[in-house]
Parts: sequence; C-alpha cells; structure tokens
Amino acid sequence: MHFYFLVPNLFGFKGGIQVYSAFLIQAMQKEYPSAAYDVFLKYEPSLPQFTTEQSFLPQTQFHCFGEQVYDTQPWRRRLKTTCSCIRILSSALRQRPQLLVLTELNYYLVLCQWIKHLLGIPYWVVVHGLEAWDLKNPTYKAALQAADRVIAVSHYTRDRILREGYLEADKISVLPNTFAANQFQIKPKPDYLLKRYGLSPEQPVILTVTRIQRFSQYKGYDRILRALPAIRQQIPNVRYVLAGKGDDLQRVKTLIQQLGLEDCVTLAGFIPDAELSDHYNLCDVFAMPSKNEGFGIVYLEALACGKPVLAGNQDGAIDPLVGGKLGCLVHPEDEAAIAENLIQILQGTYANALIYQPTALRQQAIAHFEFAQFCQILQKLLENTGLR
Repeated sequence: MHFYFLVPNLFGFKGGIQVYSAFLIQAMQKEYPSAAYDVFLKYEPSLPQFTTEQSFLPQTQFHCFGEQVYDTQPWRRRLKTTCSCIRILSSALRQRPQLLVLTELNYYLVLCQWIKHLLGIPYWVVVHGLEAWDLKNPTYKAALQAADRVIAVSHYTRDRILREGYLEADKISVLPNTFAANQFQIKPKPDYLLKRYGLSPEQPVILTVTRIQRFSQYKGYDRILRALPAIRQQIPNVRYVLAGKGDDLQRVKTLIQQLGLEDCVTLAGFIPDAELSDHYNLCDVFAMPSKNEGFGIVYLEALACGKPVLAGNQDGAIDPLVGGKLGCLVHPEDEAAIAENLIQILQGTYANALIYQPTALRQQAIAHFEFAQFCQILQKLLENTGLR
C-alpha cells in the first residue's frame, strides 16, 4: 500500500496542526508498517540536518516545497503553489497511492479533489477549528463535500461544522488530539527554571504556552494580563509566565507597561521541546482562556503533568477538559471570572477537587487522549471505511 500525506510542515515549527500531523502519520504507520509513505511539506524549506525522521518508518519520503505563509508577492505565492500541485499530481500519476490525507485546510484541498476526479484516489481531510467553522469559500466547501472522510479533531469542531449545514453527519468522524505520555511527567518545580525566572519554589505561577501572534489573540493571553491586577490584590506575589514568540510581542510588552505589570509578568520566549514539560511543572495553573481554539494540545500536556487547567468555554477546549470534569471552563471574555477562578485555583478553594490530585488528573488525561487511544480510534475508522 502507498499513502500520501499533505501537511503544512513538521520540523521547522510545531503548532497544534504540526503535532497532530506527526501523530497521525505515526499512527497510520503502526497500522501499515509495510506501506510506502510520501509526505509533502507545503511550508518546509528543507529538512533539518538532525531531523525527527527517526520517528517515522524508513520508507517515508519527505518532499519540501518551501512556500511562505505570508508571502507578500501574490504572483510568487500562486506560482509556488502551482508548482507544488504539479509535482504532487505527477507523483500520484506514477505511484497511484491508495489514499491522500490532507491535514490542513488549504489549496491542496482542491488538488485532492482533482486527483480523485482524474485517478479515482480517495482523500481524507483533517479539520481543526476556525478555518472550517466559518468556511466561506464555495470551492473549498465543494471539495470537502467530495472528500471520502472529514476528520474533526474535536466533537466541538464536528458539531460547529454540522451547524453550518454544508456536510452530512455521516461524512465527519472525530479523531481527537493526542499526546505522548512519556514526554510529560509529574515532577517538582525545576531549580534551573526557578533561577532563570527569579522565582521562589512557593511562589504561585500562572503559565500560558502559545503563539504570540496578531491572528492568535483569541488565545486569551490579553485577558489574563488584564485580570492580573485583580489577582494581585488577593495574591500579591503571583507571577505570570507567558511563553511563545510571534509578531504580537511588541503590543503585549506595551500592554504590560500600561497595566504596570512589569514586575509580575515574564515573557519567556520560545520554549524548546526539551524544556516544555519542565515549564508545565514550574506552574501552579496552566491558563489559556481561548475563544476560537479547535482543541488545544497544550491542555493535554499540562494535565499529563498533573496541573490544574483553566480554559475557555466557547470553543474546542471543552473537549480536552471533558466538559469541565478535568479543569475549569470560563467565558473567555469575562475578565472578572477569569480572575476569580484563577484566584480560587491558586488559593486551593476551587470546587472541583480533582484539579488538586495530580496523579488522578494525569491518569484521566491518559485514559481519554493518550496516543494508544488515538491509534485505537484510527483503527476503527480505517475498518469502517474499508481500508483494513
């Protein structure tokens, strides 16, 4: 058998779509260890010298196209996309794969439809959140309708799409986000991070790990910043660690100055994978009250480290917190509620006692979302669609 995966990128940047794409490829390779795999990387300029290729089977071929997400020259962007599509189409003509899997909603969706029309090759499309909730492009809608399977990363995303009315219920399956439990463990606050950020071990720490970009303001870090003055009135030594990078950083710095929060906010910058688990263990609560999140893998990672989690109640974050059973869901635009709930969590008075039981939180996250569960759901999906 032969499978094609059309993904944005895997190695240069690791957002939620990239992590999900990697897990999906790895899960498919567990099901079909003898199959051939071609992975087409839309935005990857080249493979890094030391690459995570070892996470994939040796018969996995990577193709880097090096397109730019924010190319300022429309003609160049169209030219590169056209060249990429021609290369994928010519490869499909030669190799005739059994399935195409597109893990991000982009112009490759139309390409998949054309390949199916010309060669009869089925295709699946993974939808994450906002890009599919409010889909206006009629060409994309038609291509989604022609897909053999649409995979939603959360029940929330599936329900939102069904409310839009352009897909039938039997077309969409849910394959939730996942995580590798062995990479996220319950540990004491790391000494080296306490020293790096000038923290004492008993100092209450709120953590957010996200992209700090203009189009990512929906993640809710502004709301936490605006809630901090009220939190400080009850917890004077609280520290907010905001980790991430992006083009919204200067505006965030200005907001911190305007609110007089220079002494209680740490902008940690980009966190490498090797330090991610340690940062979760540094905090006393992980908070990201988003309002347009498709799911949010960071919530699972924090839960796997046994940390209380605060998230928004208006988007896909409902799924990783299992409707509030595993954490606190709050309206993402209610700064007073965000402040009050963070105060309760940090003072140990929050009503859901489970959030103060690290081992139980971790066990629940594993039971619902660990990679083994992801593989089981995918296996059933393959069986139901005739690929087993």
